[in-house]
Amino acid sequence: MPVISMFYGIIIMMYFKDRKKHKLPHIHVKYQENEAVINLKDSKVLEGKIPSNKKKLLEAWIELHRDELLANWELAVNGQQVFQIEPLR
Repeated sequence: MPVISMFYGIIIMMYFKDRKKHKLPHIHVKYQENEAVINLKDSKVLEGKIPSNKKKLLEAWIELHRDELLANWELAVNGQQVFQIEPLR
């Protein structure tokens, strides 16, 4: 599972060919011992948990990079290489 970005201790990943369990475009997020799956359309948690302060950072990052994330999603579900996305600064 490729890491597409990292910032403030948050690691953001996208699985290849990942349409079975969560049919919506999404990312996998790790922060310390927390893991979550986040919907790219509305930034809602589909599974798992993430601290609320880190969730707010993720929401801002997703809003800034939604088009790039959705482009990466299309690449990933088709088994193609995804690209890195700038971290939140």
